[in-house]
Amino acid sequence: MWLLPVLFLPVVQGSSALVAVSDAVSGPARGSLTVQCRYEPGWETYSKWWCRGAEWKDCHILVQTNGSEQEVKSDRTSIQDDQKSFTFTVTMEELRWNDADTYWCGIERTGADLGVEVQVTIDPVTVQCHYGPGWEPYVKSWCPDADLNNCAILVLTTGSRLRKNKLSINQKEHTFSMAIWGE
Repeated sequence: MWLLPVLFLPVVQGSSALVAVSDAVSGPARGSLTVQCRYEPGWETYSKWWCRGAEWKDCHILVQTNGSEQEVKSDRTSIQDDQKSFTFTVTMEELRWNDADTYWCGIERTGADLGVEVQVTIDPVTVQCHYGPGWEPYVKSWCPDADLNNCAILVLTTGSRLRKNKLSINQKEHTFSMAIWGE
């Protein structure tokens, strides 16, 4: 066990008193994800929190319980403590690309808070387009506009796979799929 020197939220990291069920979670853009953090008996009535930031000096608490089992919601994030199972659950909704970051499950206490790091990633969105036999040699492209005459093509390929910026096209068996990640 070691102490992190911090300006705003001192935390004891690596303590067995608090563990994240998973240290890395992901969810789809516009979807939701859930993180569960388990604690040892004796911490039931302490305030639990969900914080965002790679470094504690930059960490910002997004949502915090008041020591009860009542759900607390702030913006697109909620937290609820199940004191019988010694687990608190954080839910992030309407996920956006910029939600990908380092977060922390924490328990507030006198002195250094308990905290455990969780990495959040946003899954790419995949779209599949099907075409019939004979179209294999033709260029495949992705255009984000309904008006094809005024559309700026974001990515196209004449081979089996192309990746450009935050888009990719992969052609297999009369299907090409496009993955979008990032903004």
